[in-house]
Amino acid sequence: MFRPVRTGRNTHDPKLSVPLASVGGVNRTDRLYAIVEDLRAVAPGRRSARQLADRYEVSVRTIERDLDALQQAGVPIYADVGRRGGYTLDKTRTLPPLNFTPAEAVAVAVALRDADSSPFARAAESALRKIVAAMPVQEAAAATELADRVRYLAPVSAPAPRQPVPSILEEALAKQRVLRLLYADKDGTLTERDVEPVVFMAAPKGWYLVGWCRLRDDLRVFRVDRILSANDLGEPVPERVLTLPEVPDHVIQVARFG
Repeated sequence: MFRPVRTGRNTHDPKLSVPLASVGGVNRTDRLYAIVEDLRAVAPGRRSARQLADRYEVSVRTIERDLDALQQAGVPIYADVGRRGGYTLDKTRTLPPLNFTPAEAVAVAVALRDADSSPFARAAESALRKIVAAMPVQEAAAATELADRVRYLAPVSAPAPRQPVPSILEEALAKQRVLRLLYADKDGTLTERDVEPVVFMAAPKGWYLVGWCRLRDDLRVFRVDRILSANDLGEPVPERVLTLPEVPDHVIQVARFG
């Protein structure tokens, strides 16, 4: 957690990605991250160890140990020796940090699902672990919880459904809010229903939303391509709503064959 340092000096350097007032007194993990981002911001320019030490209010030796640790970890930081030397970062060999929302992380997981039966299955799993590991703890927990609400009923070898899922449905499931749906059944009959979303299911015929239907006072399966409109009521889903392991088999079969 960044702590502000004393005031009374210039607190922002336009060449930096991190304001000066946010880097003093940080722990080592935060400092390592900030050093990389500072070097990225000025690349292909350089920062001397003394400049970095002054910026982070630590000794030159501490900065040198930090830079050595980053180099050992594979960060492409190079030292230019000489009077005007310093440290520089090769931006062409690194990516800036990516801040994923829980929904975005789950979207990546769904996309990587197609790699399960490919030669890249292990790499896909590793990539997903890295994404979640880089997320803040609270966001990672939310992503894991949301991922538990997405299930595939098709065989692993079957292609993922290409039908898009409206963003309002994704958000309501992620934030656990009640939806008002205008739904057409297989006979074309229209009904308006308030639905408490439980889980998304991907089946051979497309995506399905399983939710507690207040009109029928029971769990129901809604084929996404038959949802004509959806409105977020802003009402939190009651805790009584079933989780996926509690969804009855007959409901799952409707999604599998419906």
